[in-house]
Amino acid sequence: MSHIVHIQTEIRDSIALSAACTRLELSPPVARTVRLFNAEATGLAVDLPGWRYPVVCQLETGQVHYDNFEGRWGDQRHLDRLAQYYAVEKTRIEARRQGYSVTERQLDDGSIRLQVQVSA
Repeated sequence: MSHIVHIQTEIRDSIALSAACTRLELSPPVARTVRLFNAEATGLAVDLPGWRYPVVCQLETGQVHYDNFEGRWGDQRHLDRLAQYYAVEKTRIEARRQGYSVTERQLDDGSIRLQVQVSA
């Protein structure tokens, strides 16, 4: 039986975030307080390519704080890919924790299809 699931991502797992950064060839996230344009944010900071300010993931709330000035200070695609790969890695971690196997396939439109196989 097949099911399609759409996930709204909250970033709450440091291991999955680190794995997503590794896949995207980014530096690992670092716990710190970051000065954004007109605010500060504390959490796991990730430096995205070409971004003026890092994105800051607050694991307690799942929120991501950033300032890319509507794309002028950083391409939104980089943040979208980080969230996408975070969701993939978190799904893999949780599926394996429950003893399921996971296969992954990159689709032509850039989305990722995960298949979680439940043992009978």
